[in-house]
Amino acid sequence: MDHPVLRWAIFCQVIDNFGDIGVCWRLAADLAQRGHAVCLRVDDPAALAWMAPQGANGVQVLPYDAPWDDAQAPNVVIEAFGCEAPPAHLLALAQRPVPLINLEYLSAEGYVERCHRLPSPILQGSGQGLVRWFFYPGFTPMTGGLLREPDLPQRQAAFDRQHWRQQQGVRAQSLAISLFCYEPAALPEWLQQCAAQPDWQLLVTPGRATAAVQEYLDKNAAHPLMDKRKQLLFLNPCSQAEFDHLLWACDLNLVRGEDSLVRALWAGQPLVWHIYPQEDGAHHAKLQAFLDWLQAPASLRDFHWAWNGMAAPDTLPLLDHAMLAQWRACTVAARQRLLEQNSLIDQLQMFIAEKS
Repeated sequence: MDHPVLRWAIFCQVIDNFGDIGVCWRLAADLAQRGHAVCLRVDDPAALAWMAPQGANGVQVLPYDAPWDDAQAPNVVIEAFGCEAPPAHLLALAQRPVPLINLEYLSAEGYVERCHRLPSPILQGSGQGLVRWFFYPGFTPMTGGLLREPDLPQRQAAFDRQHWRQQQGVRAQSLAISLFCYEPAALPEWLQQCAAQPDWQLLVTPGRATAAVQEYLDKNAAHPLMDKRKQLLFLNPCSQAEFDHLLWACDLNLVRGEDSLVRALWAGQPLVWHIYPQEDGAHHAKLQAFLDWLQAPASLRDFHWAWNGMAAPDTLPLLDHAMLAQWRACTVAARQRLLEQNSLIDQLQMFIAEKS
C-alpha cells in the first residue's frame, strides 16, 4: 500500500541507558528511509554522536522545546514512552488538529492487545480538544508490531559474518557471545562458566556491561579469566548499524532493554534478555509473558530467571551445544512469526491513513 509523504515530529525525553533515544532514532531513520520528513525533538541528543554519527537523510534533530515554523508544521506527532509535547506545541496542535500518538513501551503482556489504539481525549490544559492515541508495540498481530526496516533481510543476508569476526579478534572456532547487560545477579556464575570453556569468547559492550565485568575481576584477581584475556574482548561504542552486526555475528546474544531485544530477535541467534528491573517487581510478569510468547524451552527459562535475579545464581544452567541449538530453533521460529506480521511503521502508516 502506498502512503503519502508526511512530516513527522517525534518527541523523546532521555531517561537513562539510551533505550528511549535508541528506539526513537530507529523510528525516525526508518520513517525517513520510506520518504517521510522527520523532526526528532530530544532533550539530550548526546548519545547520537556514537549511535548515529552520520545522521540520516530526512531526519532533523532539534531541542525538545524548539518552536516549529507553521509552514513546516507536522502532519503527525509522536510522544514517545509517556513524554508530553511542550504546552506551546500542544496549544498549536489544538488549533490545527493532527494525529497525536503516544508510543508506549514494548511488552508481551495481555493488556497490550486490549489497550492498543485506544483514544484518550485531552480535556484540559494546552492540548484541550485533542485526542491522544495509545500505540503499543508488540509481538502479536493485535498489537502495533516491531520496528523492522524494509531492507533488513537483504542487509543481513549480505553481511560477511566471518570477516567481521576476524576483524574483532574472534578465533575461527570460538563460540562468540555478546554481553550487553546491566549488573546481572548471576554474572559471577556466568564468568566462571566462560573461564571453564576455552573455546568461548565474550564480546563485552561498553558502559554498564564493561563496568560490571571489570569490577568483578578487580575484586577477584585470582579469577581464571584474568589469565585468559583473549576470552574477553572489550568493545568500543558503536553505531546502531554496527550493533546489528555484532548481534548477527555472535552465536549467543545477551541483551538488555527494548531496542536490543528486538534487534536480537531479528538476528535469529539464541538470546537471553536482561529486563529492566523495577522496584515493585512488575518486570517479573513482563519477563514471564515474553518467555511464554517466545515458547521458550525450560532451560532458556531457567537461564532467564537466574540471569535476572529471580532465582539463585547457582541455578544458572550449564550451557552446551545441544541447549544452544534448542535456543536457536526457538528464536528462529519466533522471528518467522514476526516476519509474517506488519512492522511498526507499516501499522503507524495505516493508522494515520485511517484517522486522516
